[in-house]
Amino acid sequence: MMLSRPARALAVTLLAALLAALVPAGTAHAESRTVQGGRLDWGIRSSFQSYVTGPIAQGGWGLVGGAATTGGSQFRFHSAQGSYDPATGAFEAAFSGGVHFTGHRKADGTNELDLTISRPRVRIQGGGGTLYADMASKAKGSGRTTVSSQVPLATLDVGGIDMRGGGSPVSLSGVPATLTPQGASAFAGYYPAGTALDPVSLTVDVRTPQRQARTNAPATTAPPAPTAQPSTNQSPTASSSEAPARTGSLRAAAVDWGVRRTFREYVTGAISQGEWTLADGAQDGGALFRFTAGKGTYDPKKGTLDAAFAGSVRFTGTHLDLTLGKVAVKVTGGTGTLSADVTSAGKTDRAVPLVTFAARDLTPKNGLAAVTEAPATLTEGGAKAFGGMYRAGTAMDPVSLAVTVDTEAELPALPDLGSEATQSAAPSKPATPAPTAAPAPAAETSTGTYLAIGAGGLLAAALAVFAAVRRRRTGTPTG
Repeated sequence: MMLSRPARALAVTLLAALLAALVPAGTAHAESRTVQGGRLDWGIRSSFQSYVTGPIAQGGWGLVGGAATTGGSQFRFHSAQGSYDPATGAFEAAFSGGVHFTGHRKADGTNELDLTISRPRVRIQGGGGTLYADMASKAKGSGRTTVSSQVPLATLDVGGIDMRGGGSPVSLSGVPATLTPQGASAFAGYYPAGTALDPVSLTVDVRTPQRQARTNAPATTAPPAPTAQPSTNQSPTASSSEAPARTGSLRAAAVDWGVRRTFREYVTGAISQGEWTLADGAQDGGALFRFTAGKGTYDPKKGTLDAAFAGSVRFTGTHLDLTLGKVAVKVTGGTGTLSADVTSAGKTDRAVPLVTFAARDLTPKNGLAAVTEAPATLTEGGAKAFGGMYRAGTAMDPVSLAVTVDTEAELPALPDLGSEATQSAAPSKPATPAPTAAPAPAAETSTGTYLAIGAGGLLAAALAVFAAVRRRRTGTPTG
């Protein structure tokens, strides 16, 4: 039986309200948005790390491609690139950086255990999630090396997470991960399929269509910031011919130094339980700190440099308060010295030489003079600055230095760690949809943090009213 005009109007109104609730604001005409910038934190498997560095394997691990560490046992991969559809929840983000594990050293100097995991990529669609990665591994026993690209390494338990309607940044925290059969094979057989791996956390920036349009628009007042590169080791080249370099022609300069990886891990680890904070223009590249706005003199013919840089880093924690600021670099005779003002226990020592490094070739190429990841050695003054934690001669993190001498050259880009997540929301539960997205810290067992839209109550109300209208018109009994 046909509904009356008022009944039809009511039904249309209810359906419109239902659609408005189901479709997140701004996504009625949804389109995939660009993921650019962010980090993925993953320990792979903590017990594997302990095994590699323990008394049996007697090995270690190293970071490649600008990867870093965070907390006690997590690796940080950077520079997310991908896409996100807030209407369907489809999400994909690939990250840069890797970890190289070695152990069981043999008499010939090779390692029986040799495994590299790099370029992790997370894909979530249709309620399921997978973590892919490039894998290079040496099989136990045979020693045969296998290199595979984008192996489906782990399944991600994203059940209970409503991926729809997220903004920027998008964050997932503590997502359980399980080793796949393909991952077990690529893992050189150290663990069987189904083994629980460390949980995965990520935070990425998402460009809305408006932001993308602004980003793609021609610059009118300043050139756009360079896009994130897979590694800080890569230096962009100038597109035009090189302008002649002159003594004192330094245009821009930056120095990158991570101090020491194990020191950063100590600061943020269980003993110190501290952190570092940056000020005065210093930038955090995850595995390094960048000190910017270099000013001073540079002689390309002699390969000499005397420059001061902006920025400071302060390390705080249990019985720790150390600030390094007013960083300066001098290069002469093929050797560089990095110095800084050191503040500790309320006292500041000026221009303390902290490390020396090799800088044999500081001549410009395509307008850029650079020293890339030069091994650095702690000085006597540096040992004193760190309170005797390390002896003079200790290997510290490498130093990278870049100087531009023409208008076309650019400084190498830092790894893009994205924005910090400012809030989280409880994941939606199919059985108890929430009417609104209420910000709340995720529980320890939570598989993620996302904004959820709960339209179940409205749907039930719409159906109830629609049925009541239909019963009134058809005389259907209510009991």
